[in-house]
Amino acid sequence: MRAIPALTILLAVLTPPNALARDDAVRPLVVAALEGKGEQATLSKSAEFAFEVVRPEKPNGQTMVLLHGSGGNETSLVKLASRIAPHATLLGIRGRVTQDGRTRWYKRLDPVTFDQDDVRAESQAFASFLGRTALELDIDLSRTVFLGYSNGANLIAATALLHPGLVRKAALLRPMSVLDRPPTPALAGASLLMIAGETDSTYAPFAPALEELLESCGAAVDARIIPSDHMIGEEDARIVAEWLATPAGD
Repeated sequence: MRAIPALTILLAVLTPPNALARDDAVRPLVVAALEGKGEQATLSKSAEFAFEVVRPEKPNGQTMVLLHGSGGNETSLVKLASRIAPHATLLGIRGRVTQDGRTRWYKRLDPVTFDQDDVRAESQAFASFLGRTALELDIDLSRTVFLGYSNGANLIAATALLHPGLVRKAALLRPMSVLDRPPTPALAGASLLMIAGETDSTYAPFAPALEELLESCGAAVDARIIPSDHMIGEEDARIVAEWLATPAGD
């Protein structure tokens, strides 16, 4: 683990908006085409979660936990997060699963179907890791915001349901529900922002079901649809920053 100096955050702020998250985008049609060829999937899992800590020059006591999308790593969302919350300590975490050469948070069976045992196992591992790491790094989980993209957003949503009380505030970018038989815990007090892409034809159709599920558990959900595909960028950063500045997001 190494802490990135505050200069990194400054450089991130100067990065052009269209450079955000391009390496982290999901291309469902390409993946589906490859899987249709019957190629043998390769899967491996790390024993621990790799992570990176970014500490700003003037911290405000808030921590933002970052969960990347498929193919990303612990630094993939740092640029976006530094735009959203420049005074927050950033904790970027890498998923333990590597499937067909791409890092993930859990095993998938096809672009919209997932190994249920692995989702639950990785959510449990993530919850345990976060508890330990919060103590080691002196992070106040009550002042923590989770920011997840795609595969990472889905793991946050699953963890909110499987480990109620851990995720109190989260921004989910391009999410869907990945649990076939989700629990329905009491999530009163949890506040979640969901942002779907209007032309994200593979994943956006699943977003309303996740919104309904979370609301049925008592969570406050602010669901948005923006003119975008599965890519994320400046508009996402603007919406999340404004949401965090409101009483519901703060």
